[in-house]
Amino acid sequence: MVAALLLGGCASPYVLRDFTTDGCSYFPDGDRLHPHRWCRCCIDHDRAYWRGGTTEQRSQADRELRECVLAQTQSQRLANGMYLGVRLAGTPWLPSGFRWGYGWGYGRGYKPLTQQKQQQVVEKQAAHFHYS
Repeated sequence: MVAALLLGGCASPYVLRDFTTDGCSYFPDGDRLHPHRWCRCCIDHDRAYWRGGTTEQRSQADRELRECVLAQTQSQRLANGMYLGVRLAGTPWLPSGFRWGYGWGYGRGYKPLTQQKQQQVVEKQAAHFHYS
């Protein structure tokens, strides 16, 4: 487990890795009746975390997750709980595979994407999400 966390931080901070997601990291993707009920919310959130950026962009991504989960479930408690979880665990300073900016190597922190990095995001999205 520790090795997997550390390996997530070994990539170059200059080259964007391919997008990966595990749905709702360490959290259910849905409930018993609807096993993937809010998984799309988590995948969209992972896309934002993968590309990274500024502190405000992270805050916006976390708010959008909360709003999406609330829309899917009408549960303020669940939406707020997931929001608090990502606010605590998603910091870019933890060497995890789900930290803010996990598409880049560990240590990038909160920085705006340069034009070159934005181009890498566009290219990866076009290749993996089939849109540009």
